[in-house]
Amino acid sequence: MQTATAALQDVQTHYCAGGSGPAVVFVHGLAEDHRSWRRQQEEFTDHRTYAYDVRGHGSSTLGAADGTVAQLRDDLVAFLAEVSGPAVCVGFSLGGTVVLSAAAHRPDLVTGVVVLGTSSVVGRRAAEANRERAAEAGDPTALLDALRADTRTMLHNPSVDVEEVVARRAAAVGDGAGYANALTAMAGIHDDPLTPALAAITCPVTVIGAEHDALCPRKAADLLLEGLPHASYVEIPDAGHLMNVDNPDAVTAALRTALG
Repeated sequence: MQTATAALQDVQTHYCAGGSGPAVVFVHGLAEDHRSWRRQQEEFTDHRTYAYDVRGHGSSTLGAADGTVAQLRDDLVAFLAEVSGPAVCVGFSLGGTVVLSAAAHRPDLVTGVVVLGTSSVVGRRAAEANRERAAEAGDPTALLDALRADTRTMLHNPSVDVEEVVARRAAAVGDGAGYANALTAMAGIHDDPLTPALAAITCPVTVIGAEHDALCPRKAADLLLEGLPHASYVEIPDAGHLMNVDNPDAVTAALRTALG
């Protein structure tokens, strides 16, 4: 694996690349960084894989963040145009929403889509909760408490070390500014949902859900499946929202099938 940094838009974007073959770009979720895809990058050596840190997460700078999915989409588009070339894009949660937006906006750069635990719209309560989390993100104690509470909600496997996962997520968000920006972006799809744009996505899409996902339940996947012209569904058993933590073997197998 090799790490590098690219100047894209107004951000220094940190990424990890490995393997050779067809290009695949991984986009992580809230309070994560490129390391959340390490298992897949290590195994999918027959693809040229890229996993980058979303602005304000990991080692990527925040830039002039505006709290919109459109800006995060344009960051991905810039990565595809200037680093990876056209690619299959894989996104988890926030990352999945970003990937779908990019696929609708630039079909010439997104050749296929896989989304995990992803929504095209959020409800009023979820939007309010995201905005509250964003407002508290500058307080280190409140940020850590929120990450701990949210992480417990996102996990199902009792053998997972919750505090270890919380520590990784806290390291990924640093001072919390990028986390607040991404929370605000996701809150924004309550008033400006991505759902109407789904019909413009003509490439194949695999929608992956988790059996016990309380944040993004099956009805969110069904909404995607109804709006996407060419989509299929796979469910990960014995997993909550953080399915790549709860059941990484099943996630890796599902991704292998989708990429194949």
